[in-house]
Amino acid sequence: MKFTDLGLSAEILRAIAEQGYDTPTPIQQQAIPVVLQKRDLMACAQTGTGKTAGFTLPILQLLQGKRARPKQPRVLVLTPTRELAMQVEESVRTYGKHLPLTSLSIFGGVGINPQIHALARGVDILVATPGRLLDHMQQRTVDLSAVEILVLDEADRMLDMGFIRDIRKILAVMPKQKQSLLFSATFSDDIRELAQTFLHDPASVEVARRNTTVETVAQRVIYVDREKKSELLISLLQSHGCHQVLVFTRTKHGADALARKLEKAGIRSAALHGNKSQGARVRALNEFKDNKLVVLVATDIAARGLDIDALPHVINFELPNISEDYVHRIGRTGRAGMEGEALSLVCAEERGYLRDIEKLIKMEIAKETVPGFEPLVTTEMPPPKRGGNNVGQKPQRQGQRQGQQQPKQKQPQRSAGGTGSGQPNANRGGRPGGSKPQGGEQGRSAAKSGHRSGQRHH
Repeated sequence: MKFTDLGLSAEILRAIAEQGYDTPTPIQQQAIPVVLQKRDLMACAQTGTGKTAGFTLPILQLLQGKRARPKQPRVLVLTPTRELAMQVEESVRTYGKHLPLTSLSIFGGVGINPQIHALARGVDILVATPGRLLDHMQQRTVDLSAVEILVLDEADRMLDMGFIRDIRKILAVMPKQKQSLLFSATFSDDIRELAQTFLHDPASVEVARRNTTVETVAQRVIYVDREKKSELLISLLQSHGCHQVLVFTRTKHGADALARKLEKAGIRSAALHGNKSQGARVRALNEFKDNKLVVLVATDIAARGLDIDALPHVINFELPNISEDYVHRIGRTGRAGMEGEALSLVCAEERGYLRDIEKLIKMEIAKETVPGFEPLVTTEMPPPKRGGNNVGQKPQRQGQRQGQQQPKQKQPQRSAGGTGSGQPNANRGGRPGGSKPQGGEQGRSAAKSGHRSGQRHH
């Protein structure tokens, strides 16, 4: 099947061809016809399969012929992170470049006034994070009564991040007669329960079974003691001459600490998380894409916005305590049929997490040790305390009794600001074929932002 067989307009096909693609991915082959029939849709596909273009292409087709009124978007796309919001809106602009349609992405971390002015001019497709959208609703700078199509993208992540109440508030003010689409890399039972509240007789598309990992990703585990992880990571990066390595930590503080250690070892690195300013995040992403950085150290939430072609390596410096996050993490590599490697550094305290992950993905991951870094602790230990990280942790000092009160560490100051595939997708403009990572506000306080597009496409 070719894109020319899907009933898309000449203008959209021209934009697709300009990106160098002619064949849709399986999720696009199944989802695009359903959306064009104006049916509700519940679509599940692995990360990197082109979910974004699965709804942006047919939506662009359906919107032709009318224009949005001031403050009244015709399409609303909700995403969990600001990076993903920018990514989706970039896909809209890429494939709608030959159409007289406008688009805008709004999210926290930047001023709200440019968003207000863009909404006042009229926006056909609005891509938003829940928190910032609620800000606009409260200020009456957006009116959702004219929404014709609603899309929940990365719905599983939105629920994981606690946006269910915000989503319900947004749904409550929207027209009951609309087309609703729910897209996600994984579908939990909670997601299916949510879907029943606003989807009407939806078509269901599931390209891969739930919570599977991409076959083109080679997965392996290295057992290592917790306090040796940083040293091992530096050794691996230096001995293998790696480039473009995405490293995951569980906490923002851990990401900052690890990035500093790598820089001190002469490995160009930067941290990416929700406490970074929008400018710092964009700068780090651009330098990583341009190979000016070897390593990008990220948290799970921030990584939802990563948009990188042919990312070769993902390293779990710390395993996630939510097994589904492992699927999302390693889905950053091995996209669009390309090969990738996912390596996890696992200490004794994380072996329980590893067991849960293997149970979820229904496979056993190859395990090994590295000479000189063999773990001293080889039995499973209780997981690390909440909020802890493995970066720079030192063994207990001699003579210090267990349970003795430790000096308090100064916590990093929190700042406002939240954190967002395949044949067309959100990749570098959401192009079809080269699937890219997608990528959140961490709550209402992190949802203040705005990315302007809002310009008429010529």
